[in-house]
Amino acid sequence: MEIKFFKKEKVFKKGGIKLKPDIYWGIALLLTVLVVLFSLVFGLLLFFQVNKEVTLTVEESNKSEMVNKERLDKVLNYFVEREKRSTEILNSTSPIVDPSL
Repeated sequence: MEIKFFKKEKVFKKGGIKLKPDIYWGIALLLTVLVVLFSLVFGLLLFFQVNKEVTLTVEESNKSEMVNKERLDKVLNYFVEREKRSTEILNSTSPIVDPSL
């Protein structure tokens, strides 16, 4: 006597919930193109708006107050002293003898 148990047949179907990547890639591409176009238009409008504005000029005031001759001479003397010191260092001999020579 053979006992037959109920066996559920396996059904292999193509199906189920599938996503179509072509649609999502198309949406991503469309959104990217729209963002680029929006940025381009916004940049151009901003450029034309800034380009039309009047530039402010600085009034000619007392320029002698802006540059003090004594301070300028002090800075120039500082750089002259640095140059002299640099040439002294370059022209001086090294006190350490290199044994590899």
